Amino acid sequence: MIRISLLLLVVAFFSFYAWRNWFVSTCAAILLMAVVEHPDFPNTMFGFQGLNPWNILLFSILLAWLNRRTQEGLVWDLPRGVKWMLLGFFCVILIATFRFILKAPAEYTLGTIVSEQILNCFKWVLPGLILFDACRTRKRVTIALAVVLALFLLLALQAIRYVPLSHAISGEDLSSRAYKATETRMGYNRVNLSMLLAGACWAILGTLALVRHNLHRLAVIGAAAAVALGQALTGGRTGYATWALVGVTLAVIRWRRLLPLIPVAIICVSIFLPGVRERMLQGFGGRQGNLIVATDTQEIFSGRTVAWPLVINEIKRAPLFGYGRNGMVTTGLRDDLWYELGESFPHPHEAYLEQLLDSGIIGFILVIPIFLFALRRSYVLFRDRSDSLVCAVGCAAFSLILALLLGSFGSQTFYPREGAVGMWAAMGIMLRVYIQRESALAFGTPLFEDDSMNAGHLPDIGLEENQMVWS
Repeated sequence: MIRISLLLLVVAFFSFYAWRNWFVSTCAAILLMAVVEHPDFPNTMFGFQGLNPWNILLFSILLAWLNRRTQEGLVWDLPRGVKWMLLGFFCVILIATFRFILKAPAEYTLGTIVSEQILNCFKWVLPGLILFDACRTRKRVTIALAVVLALFLLLALQAIRYVPLSHAISGEDLSSRAYKATETRMGYNRVNLSMLLAGACWAILGTLALVRHNLHRLAVIGAAAAVALGQALTGGRTGYATWALVGVTLAVIRWRRLLPLIPVAIICVSIFLPGVRERMLQGFGGRQGNLIVATDTQEIFSGRTVAWPLVINEIKRAPLFGYGRNGMVTTGLRDDLWYELGESFPHPHEAYLEQLLDSGIIGFILVIPIFLFALRRSYVLFRDRSDSLVCAVGCAAFSLILALLLGSFGSQTFYPREGAVGMWAAMGIMLRVYIQRESALAFGTPLFEDDSMNAGHLPDIGLEENQMVWS
């Protein structure tokens, strides 16, 4: 009761404070995402669907932002190409969901569909759009980046708290304990949490360029290590592979000295956390004492090898437009797989197949570009060697987006949800910094509004990168 009362006081304070400083309240709302799925966090109030403290806070921020930004003379300069990509992205979500409404089984009420699958998809992206509009100074960019990374650190610390290291001795114990802890104590799915923390670990390391004092650098490394430990304790195998692939990609692009350290880190984890090693190698054959154990493909892929061929066959039957939202439900695949495997498959456990099943090739073409566009722009910022803040923002966005794109081969979804708030926020910050950078290069203006005219944060880049973003 005391925690709920404190939470309501915090929400009430920042809801009113938003009318004075909507940027600070937006940062507070992002940090609250660390506990918004906690069982103690009220999901509904007074029996109204979707009426909860976080939604009230976000609604207050939205009203304050729309009102105050006009008074502050802010110009909405989101590139035209990004506007069209976002429009296409949300149109796919709306059309797919409306198609699902027409044939949804009785277990899905209209109110639940509208709240969970339409309104929620928009609200999880909204903080990123607000940060895009807000982060016009170096100070605000730094604060916003710190808040986004702090969100992931808080999630990792909860994972460490609820999944004791003693359960990392056995792969089976780790899997069952992580599932119960993250689902019942945190409210996050362990597979999704593993992917989030896989990218966040490297995003935090990217801020090392911003600190000069050795003590501060140790704090950054410690935070990244805590996120890596939290990610290891989730038991999410796809997340393990994602962590390694994101790290190798960043090392190849810029951090070449990091390449030898990645396998060393993997070896250390395997030695000190044997349960993590067992989870990574679960299903693979080998010698156990005098016995030779055969490789179990179904165990390696957790039944996906049975589900994916069935999903692909359904995609072939409606390749252009798919079946609408929740295609696994409307096609009957969910029930068929339950009877065959005894496991729940409400989605294909593969985001690319899910998008093709729900919206077909047409929808897939409209959804994927926004992620590839943001990945490319964040890559450009990550390569920037003239300004450490630009590089750190690029690294954060690149790591989080790449983690989603890689993790989507084994799970995830492209529909915005609670776990993606940090990534969308990082994308919003990144787009603002990219536009500021392009403007500075083109017109010789300061990179940020609070930079002096003599700062000269202008990178020496090739002509092919010195192009204005789509106008």
